[in-house]
Order: sequence, then structure tokens, then C-alpha cells
Amino acid sequence: MREQLAKALNDAVKQQDKRRISTLRLVQTAIKDRDIANRGAGKDPVSDEDILQILVKMAKQRQESAKAFEEGNRLELAEQERQEIVIISEFLPKPLGEADLQKVCAQVVHEVGADGLRDMGRCMNALKEKFPGRMDFGKASGIVKGMLR
Repeated sequence: MREQLAKALNDAVKQQDKRRISTLRLVQTAIKDRDIANRGAGKDPVSDEDILQILVKMAKQRQESAKAFEEGNRLELAEQERQEIVIISEFLPKPLGEADLQKVCAQVVHEVGADGLRDMGRCMNALKEKFPGRMDFGKASGIVKGMLR
């Protein structure tokens, strides 16, 4: 994953794509920050799975920022955030479709052995562990809740 990001940054520099360069540098900085924090805590450097979580978090932050900018009538800044989301999303796995989302939710409910709403947290934790960055967990939560009633 690191190599893929580094190659994308090099390509962006060659093409002089300023938005892409700045976004990819922000991503690499976030990864390095996490590496430094891990080193201070005596942990290993960030894994590809951790990088995925960082990317998901960055995309979500930009989504929230774009919404806030729109509400504040700052459309140019909202558009800038959306462009960054597109760049970050290139490195995320393809999200699950509606039918696949239903199927994996049912599978996790079965695997966890959930039989009521009190098992909702266990189901959601299992989904987050198995499918980081591949689904809208708000939507998945609604599906799992419907299955557990």
C-alpha cells in the first residue's frame, strides 16, 4: 500500500497535479504520524489494514467538511474537499453493493450467533473487522438491526 501511494505521488509530481500532490502528501503524513505514535508505544509500523483505516477516516473527515462548507455557502471549498475524497477513494477497496451488504450482514449475524438487539454491538464489531472501508456502517447498522428484531 505504501509503495502504491508513493508511486501515485511520483506520478502526480510528474504531471504537476497540485491537488493530487497535496492530498497524497497529507495521506503520507498521516501514515508517518501513526508510525511515529506506534514507535513511541513500542508497536510495529502501520500495516496495510491500518493504512486503510487511516484512508477511511480521512475520506469521512472530508465528507463532513464538504457538508459544513456547503452549509456555510463556501462552495469552492466544498468542491475542493470532494476532489480530495475522489483521490483518497482510489486507494480504498470497492464498496459493497446493496445485495452484497445484505448478504454479509446476514452472514455475520449467523456467525456471531446473534438472537436479539443486545448482540448488535458484537455484529457491528465483526463487520468493522472483516470489511474495513468497504461499506457504509450506518446503513449496515440499520440492516443488522432489522435482522435482529
